[in-house]
Amino acid sequence: MALLQIAEPGQSPQPHQRRLAVGIDLGTTNSLVAALRSGVTAPLADDEGQVILPSAVRYHADRVEVGRAARQAAAVDPLNTIISVKRLMGRGLGDVKQLGEQLPYRFNSEGESQMPYIETVQGPKSPVEISAEILATLRQRAEATLGGELVGAVITVPAYFDDAQRQATKDAARLAGLNVLRLLNEPTAAAVAYGLDRQAEGVVAIYDLGGGTFDISILRLSKGVFEVLATGGDTALGGDDLDHAVAGWVLAQAGVSENLDPGAQRALLKVACDAKERLSDADAVEIAYADWRGTLSRETFDALIEPMIARSLKSCRRAVRDSGVELEEVTAVVMVGGSTRVPSVRSAVARLFGREPLTDIDPDEVVAIGAAIQAETLAGNNRGGEELLLLDVIPLSLGLETMGGLMEKIIPRNTTIPVARAQDFTTYKDGQSAMMIHVLQGERELIADCRSLARFELRGIPPMVAGAAKIRVTFQVDADGLLSVSARELGSGVEASIQVKPSYGLTDGEIARMLEDSFRKADDDRHARALREQLVDAQRLLEAVEAALAADGERLLSGEEREAIELQMGELRGLLDSQDVTAIERQSKRLSQITDAFAARRLDSTVKAALAGRRLNDIED
Repeated sequence: MALLQIAEPGQSPQPHQRRLAVGIDLGTTNSLVAALRSGVTAPLADDEGQVILPSAVRYHADRVEVGRAARQAAAVDPLNTIISVKRLMGRGLGDVKQLGEQLPYRFNSEGESQMPYIETVQGPKSPVEISAEILATLRQRAEATLGGELVGAVITVPAYFDDAQRQATKDAARLAGLNVLRLLNEPTAAAVAYGLDRQAEGVVAIYDLGGGTFDISILRLSKGVFEVLATGGDTALGGDDLDHAVAGWVLAQAGVSENLDPGAQRALLKVACDAKERLSDADAVEIAYADWRGTLSRETFDALIEPMIARSLKSCRRAVRDSGVELEEVTAVVMVGGSTRVPSVRSAVARLFGREPLTDIDPDEVVAIGAAIQAETLAGNNRGGEELLLLDVIPLSLGLETMGGLMEKIIPRNTTIPVARAQDFTTYKDGQSAMMIHVLQGERELIADCRSLARFELRGIPPMVAGAAKIRVTFQVDADGLLSVSARELGSGVEASIQVKPSYGLTDGEIARMLEDSFRKADDDRHARALREQLVDAQRLLEAVEAALAADGERLLSGEEREAIELQMGELRGLLDSQDVTAIERQSKRLSQITDAFAARRLDSTVKAALAGRRLNDIED
């Protein structure tokens, strides 16, 4: 009799055969790949012993160059050398043009998606294609080092990446020949590495200042469970911005115009970046640019970047407030990202949280290490070891449009994912056989102030009176933070759904602006929502009374009664263009009260007509 091979779900039936999986930190400035080797999780090096791969891609007529050599050519071949492509992921052409002179590329847009394409010697290239070149290089490095084909990878993304940016990252991985086991928020990945290394418990803040984005996450660590209490950040703040601050100072000191050609701009930014990095270990550095020579002190540098540090601390305070804990309850602060090596950044964070941040784990490597640890678990190699439970959250509320242009939140921000939520809605008009579902993201009360994600139609609703149909709309967010929405009419079973996959993402700083606006304009939003709700109710009341008058007004009302009702209807119509919520509500009540007797007569008439000619025994049967 043959023996069956039995294994735990997701694990190899042969325990000695380890499935090869890696963690990848796809960064704005630098990228890394890490894996478990000989019981130690660490970044994998290239043939030259370098673990960091600069996130730079240079297109030649007959080949593609990725990494250090490409970055060094940025000044001499700026139009064909793309750096910081992560800032373009999931964005539209209009969004990236707002970055202006920071991006010395030639853009065009193909098709209706408005995805930005960069003109190169090999033709137009999208951010997804460019990112795929970086990911493919890391995949080849991993397979050469580990000696086999990868079953998958955990790829990290900023916690504040929206749905479009996450989807663009998955598309790039697919182009690179990688199976994405999970998209993992970068701060959570850092917490995984930190928590395992130290067996930490308590509330931890992850301060992640990378090349192009800033993230702050507040997590509670307890016995292998990493629960994200709140997340925040700034999608348009990173080490690149510190470089631009120094570059602007150099131009001002040298008396040079800011209208530089792409090559000169790249050369200037390299000088600025080198100065920034040297100031981490020196009180002052010499700078040479064009014919100008000068000295940049750390004190001057700190003054230049102070506004950016202040922006990051503002996000930290908001995240702590959203998490429901006090600053004093944060037991540790983990620094992530190469820009956290700047001494003034570390000292500012220390002052805010009242404790020295932890910096003994390499801030450039910790995210990739955490991703690799999670990849081992998802690949089924974590037999008998410590199990990890990762509880990430969504950064912005998800909902849909309701009557009056209102945003109805279905899944509030900072909800743990994966998650599924459903809510029932109904029809607005008699005989309505279709419904438009408009999916939105944001914190404001009106749809005009939120981000539109997708639209789809539910058709085939059986014609009924308004309010009789029952449509259940279900939102599902998977472990990667990707959204799908379905709508089902419960009586007939007709259904429609959509995988929300926008062609591009939020504009620079839009997520942070959404949150700031929601706090600053909360009172205005409450008034606006109340007004819209009253307007919707008033319109419904007017339509119902008009229909009743048309059907039974001549038969059941005297001339004086009808005139009184129409007078109150006219008063209410006259208020619909006003902004007076109280007046509209008061007049709606007056109209309802004056039509109560009419409604009672209509009900009596309907009952009498239904009973006419029937015996009591017939009704009882």
